[in-house]
Amino acid sequence: MVPPDRENPVNIPVVPGVVALAIWLVLIFARGLFWLPRLPPSAPEPQRWPAVVAVVPARDEAAVIERSIGSLLAQDYPGAFSIVLVDDHSGDGTAEIARRLAGPDRLKIVAAPPLPHGWTGKLSAMNRGVEEAGEAELILFTDADIAHHTTNLRELAAHLDHEKRDLVSLMVRLNCDSAAERLLIPAFVFFFAMLYPFAWVNDRHRRTAAAAGGCMLIRRSALGRIGGIAAIKGELIDDCALARAVKAGAAIRLDLTHDTASTRPYPRIADIWNMIARSAYNQMRYSPALLAGTIVGMTVTYIAPPLLLFVGGAAAWLGAASWLLMSLAYMPMVRFYRQSPVWAAVLPLTALIYLGATIASAWRHFRGVGGSWKGRVEWRSAR
Repeated sequence: MVPPDRENPVNIPVVPGVVALAIWLVLIFARGLFWLPRLPPSAPEPQRWPAVVAVVPARDEAAVIERSIGSLLAQDYPGAFSIVLVDDHSGDGTAEIARRLAGPDRLKIVAAPPLPHGWTGKLSAMNRGVEEAGEAELILFTDADIAHHTTNLRELAAHLDHEKRDLVSLMVRLNCDSAAERLLIPAFVFFFAMLYPFAWVNDRHRRTAAAAGGCMLIRRSALGRIGGIAAIKGELIDDCALARAVKAGAAIRLDLTHDTASTRPYPRIADIWNMIARSAYNQMRYSPALLAGTIVGMTVTYIAPPLLLFVGGAAAWLGAASWLLMSLAYMPMVRFYRQSPVWAAVLPLTALIYLGATIASAWRHFRGVGGSWKGRVEWRSAR
């Protein structure tokens, strides 16, 4: 008589194939259609244009600050608009370059204070900018490497007014010129949208909240309601923390854009690796259990499908189907960035690099050097 375990042997490689295929079916059909790039709809102009102050924290941004501030000065905004550049202890002449661009009536340059205990450097600089913003009704938080298209502020303010939201944000177009950027940048936006489906962020009845720190327009009253920037003073992923705080009491909006773009290049894989490793473990709330779950989940979802092709049989067919669904889901984002469809099929390799950077993020945390940015370590323990 044949033992039971030999009479009905379990084809173990089939299991991850089934799981991977199920995961991709759920992601594609039940995750807010995250894989479809969302551009903002048009909105009618408001009857009154509120006063806006742009707050630009900058630390060693000499290479990009001229284009960024220049794009803000060129905004076609009918209401009162001015800019506060907060020089966050730069050592490369960032403030001096910006000072040559416009007079003090349109551009104010202030120094960030010494970093207070419990604050991240960027949020401390943003808080200083808000203090200098006077009584402006709206604050535009934007990074020093963002080149805004001429009507960007006008369109953001129209959406804020027409849709009665307290925060509107744009995920700007990131650089995608080098081989490293083609491999990793569209995936960065793809993974972000998977974590925070834009349709769910924009849905007033869902708790999902996210924003993109490069371009966020917020009501001054909303900042006051949540307790100001101080309410999120220690957050590394400050944009999503701000979005969560605001959405707890009001509607927010997040969209993609082709027209407003980051000017910061990432010529090497190491540059993007460090960007991910800076805050990935923070995203997991410094939890070893969540890290372990992420390793298993990403391995089954992205890495197992192509490996199963070498197993043969039903496992190979399941792996091929999962890889195909993965590539089809990724294709719209690859095309959004005007890249060859070939890059969609390389997503397993891209995911492997992201997984490595995530593990590196945890390792940096345990070594006490997490959150490093331009020579400053902004590490903090989990709450």
